[in-house]
Amino acid sequence: MRLEPSLEALGTQAIRDALGLDAPALVRPANPSHGDYQINGVLPLAKELKKPPRELALAVADKVRQAEAIESAEVAGPGFINIKLAPAWVAARVLEQAADVARDGVPPAATPLRIVVDFSGPNIAKQMHVGHLRSTIIGDAICRLLRFLGHEVIGDNHLGDWGTQFGALLTIWEQVGDEARLQREGIHYLLELYVEFNRRKEADPSLQETARAKFKVLEDGEPQARRLWQLFRYVSLREFERVYALLGIRFDDVRGESAFESLMPAVLDELQARGLLVESEDATVVDLSARGLGAALLRKRDGSTLYLTRDLAAADYRWRTYGFARALYVVGAAQSLHFAQMKAVLELLGREWAGRVEHVPFGLMRFKDRKMASRTGDVVLLEEVLERAVALARQTIERGAAERGRPVPADADELAHRIGVGAVVFNDLKNRRVRDVVFDWDEVLSFEGETGPYLQYTAARIASLADKYGREPPAEVEWARLAGEGETALALAIDALPDSLVAAVAEAEPSLVADRLLDIAARFSTLYARRDWTVVSDDRALTDARMLLASATRQALVNGLTWLGIPVPDRM
Repeated sequence: MRLEPSLEALGTQAIRDALGLDAPALVRPANPSHGDYQINGVLPLAKELKKPPRELALAVADKVRQAEAIESAEVAGPGFINIKLAPAWVAARVLEQAADVARDGVPPAATPLRIVVDFSGPNIAKQMHVGHLRSTIIGDAICRLLRFLGHEVIGDNHLGDWGTQFGALLTIWEQVGDEARLQREGIHYLLELYVEFNRRKEADPSLQETARAKFKVLEDGEPQARRLWQLFRYVSLREFERVYALLGIRFDDVRGESAFESLMPAVLDELQARGLLVESEDATVVDLSARGLGAALLRKRDGSTLYLTRDLAAADYRWRTYGFARALYVVGAAQSLHFAQMKAVLELLGREWAGRVEHVPFGLMRFKDRKMASRTGDVVLLEEVLERAVALARQTIERGAAERGRPVPADADELAHRIGVGAVVFNDLKNRRVRDVVFDWDEVLSFEGETGPYLQYTAARIASLADKYGREPPAEVEWARLAGEGETALALAIDALPDSLVAAVAEAEPSLVADRLLDIAARFSTLYARRDWTVVSDDRALTDARMLLASATRQALVNGLTWLGIPVPDRM
């Protein structure tokens, strides 16, 4: 919190002046009814000074009350000092700092780090479905938050372009593949082929072995298999880019598992040289049972490589290329064992940087009353979700214009895109990432409750107030006009946004920023709904003060939503 450094110094000085000693002074009370802050550093000093802690606390409270920032300082219990801040002081300090529009008072990281973020990672030859949404959106938000703090971020899209599923496609292609249809229908046709392969496999399970053999042919470099694989890859990437453009997401590096094909033998050779490889009946493994992680599979009995082999080679490449301080893998929680095994093998290989590798897990995305399974083709496509969200947002805009008797805005399509896509993104990011998310259209696009459109609408409402106000609010106002309980609570919520950003980066948890934005918007809306709280009125001094607070609220919402990758319209 931006107020805390000055308050921390105040508390420390009060203890020093009253008791002649230094002690940690300031904490946030667990129960908000106890005040804005609490000093509990007196209690440990009582034994040293051989005096009752309450007597010492009373002396410190007397010193604290002398500060301009303090409205009250009351001793409670054996020696706690509950502090309530002076509302006018809070308003002045918070709104003065909020004038730093570009950074919202957030200083850049003292030590910028180089951080690799592996996210999205769809599989080639399969359409991006709503299940890809979480990694894509959470990873992008983490990249944006890190960049805002000044870190050097490498957003890495590690495509699933290698593995037995390509053996399956090559197998079915030999039977029914049509290159003209592929060029015409793109990735939709590839999904149709994948579904057809699985349908035929149910009648003939031996097709799975055929697929494994076909993938080995691909790994061995057979020209026709490579040509088809490259075609599948090109067609898929072309469609992925369209989805990323809808979301406004870019990557610094896009390469698939196949890019590390030439690096995998060196990893396996090093494991062999260290005596870590064990031949089992079906595969070559590293035994991690002593660590409670079972057997880490690295190579099948036919010599083809596995996901873990490719990730180990990719990790080595990233270290040699970037020398990262952190490497974040934004991948579903179902892969937790995989990443635990990966780190364990890296440690056994003597990679001193293994501890810098972090799995950032997340829960599943579910639609109400609908499951997803790409093997059967019953998938909710991500592009369709985004397009439907935009279409529904457009309908809302048209309905609102009709209800107000106004024409549909000329930029309604752009406005609908911002609202619709922002709604989908925020619906994910407002949730703790480890939790499963239930996607409910009625909730996602609502202008009320904990939604993206609600935050966008709050920011747009304040923009319309600014238009009515007609000028920039002065930097200095009568701070006493903002001394109400609601105004103070809003100012403190705005002041807490930078801390939420820092915590979100430390925990790779964008929902902490989303939570704070919802709190800010709710506190402003509560004030705005009061009959006695009009922003623009005939009282010039009161109008200036409330408009300054409203402007700081909008700026906080715009900054926070921008950090999360959500555009903010000027009107709705």
